[in-house]
Amino acid sequence: MILTLTANPSLDRTVQLPGMLERGAVQRAVSAGEEPGGKGVNVSRALTVSGVRSVAVLPGADSDPVMAGLRQAGVEYLNLPIEAPLRSNITLTEPDGTTTKVNAPGPPLKPVEQEALIALLVGACTAGGAGQGSWLVLAGSLPPEVPPDFYASVAHAVRERLGAGAPRIAIDSSGPPLMGALLHGAAPDLLKPNAQELSEATGFSSEGALEADPLLAARAAGMLIERGVGAVLATLGAKGALLVTANGSWLATRPPVQARSTVGAGDSALAGYLLAEVAGAAPPDCLRQAVAHGAAAASLPGTTVPALAATDPGAVTVTALNGTGGVPRGPAAPHRSAGTGSATASPSSSSKEES
Repeated sequence: MILTLTANPSLDRTVQLPGMLERGAVQRAVSAGEEPGGKGVNVSRALTVSGVRSVAVLPGADSDPVMAGLRQAGVEYLNLPIEAPLRSNITLTEPDGTTTKVNAPGPPLKPVEQEALIALLVGACTAGGAGQGSWLVLAGSLPPEVPPDFYASVAHAVRERLGAGAPRIAIDSSGPPLMGALLHGAAPDLLKPNAQELSEATGFSSEGALEADPLLAARAAGMLIERGVGAVLATLGAKGALLVTANGSWLATRPPVQARSTVGAGDSALAGYLLAEVAGAAPPDCLRQAVAHGAAAASLPGTTVPALAATDPGAVTVTALNGTGGVPRGPAAPHRSAGTGSATASPSSSSKEES
């Protein structure tokens, strides 16, 4: 079983435009739709549609439209009832795949609600059969009043309760929640940044430089491995995606796809990786499935997630970046200052929204 935690879920509304977005003008939509969203929710949706059991843990009232959407999609969930309605995000997509997303902040979570949400998740790990062979995904932004080290607190609580039987932990976030997790000992077994987040997490180089040079990106990912991260799955825009572990580094590329919406492509990439990993695939094949899933998601409208059968891992080329294992060495690049002092669509496209 794969559990996901989405502390700031949303109802994602997607509007497809007939042409380019015209600021200040009135435009008629070609179509509109809505899906339950938030990064962890999207991962659970992608896993569920592919036949892998996943339970989404999230705040929200039973009557909230997000819960109704999860029920309609057949996604298992455990919700912590709160009084305030969950947020709605708006996505505008143009015919060439250009995507504009406006994310609302979400309702605040009070300290007592934060503690209750962690308790609900720990209980789900204990009662739901989570263990060493399973995963817990901590993903997305944090709502107002939640401290940036929240994901670290969750990781500590789960590991303290389950000990050696705790599930492996994957984190996909950015900004203060990402840095808070890394700086406060979350030590994820898997981290899924894009190039911007990889630069942010390491204080190394820049988004553009890391996207342009996979060897440089692998060096940055290697810094995180040295700091206790188990593996780094990094999406690099048009250059593809990287998987870096202590034992090897691989680059995956795929011919470009005709994009319809890049929203949620990164979440689908993470789901693809986990689908392959729980099936026993080797690391390069987990990376291959991640890129195949991301590409399939980008070719679908709105926040639609692809089923495993709709992906094409055979179109993905995976290349080892070194022949002896470990992180490859590339040319030196300047470190940029980090505030903390530490720590056509591309096939692996992960839109830079923090949902």
